[in-house]
Amino acid sequence: MAQRYPYPGATTLGIRGRDSVVLASEKRLAYGYFVVSKVVRKVFQITPKIGAACAGFVGDMQSLIRDAQAEINLYRYRYGREPTVRGVAKVLSNYLFSSRFLPYLTETIVGGFDETGAHVIVLDPLGSMIEDDYAVVGTGAEIAIGIIESSYRPEMSMEEMRELALKAIKASIARDAASGNGIDLLIFTDEGLKVNETINL
Repeated sequence: MAQRYPYPGATTLGIRGRDSVVLASEKRLAYGYFVVSKVVRKVFQITPKIGAACAGFVGDMQSLIRDAQAEINLYRYRYGREPTVRGVAKVLSNYLFSSRFLPYLTETIVGGFDETGAHVIVLDPLGSMIEDDYAVVGTGAEIAIGIIESSYRPEMSMEEMRELALKAIKASIARDAASGNGIDLLIFTDEGLKVNETINL
């Protein structure tokens, strides 16, 4: 029997290391037991050094990111400086909280660099902000978080974090039917976006 109210699945993560931040997600869009698309992008670059990764309804995440990018571009134009990672997360948080009675059905991870270093901040659909070394959201989160927790070290290099992110999402794809069909990966350093990669599985 099909689910009465199908919710899209996903596995999306963010990890903070010694000198880089990785955001990654798989590419499948599934509603209940039906695979709608195999090429959905769930990771987004917002500024040269900051990005976001989402899990949930694709229309909601695209609308949320588009509105936030417009407001952040106005901020950059008005004040002539780049926003902080927490500032970008706060813009997203404000949009989420202001729509709390008709919420965006998306969980979001914001990650990147500012003058205070690397940050990863996770937001729930109502806009709560929690900063951590790593975060995983989506239907495959329980599988992926176990992989990350068993191997994560704060001083990990960019290549080590890339391999850990791929390992976590591949493990989730193997066990979560709503995740699959490839991986999109963004890696930020203090110099900006270093890696924008798609891995086909």
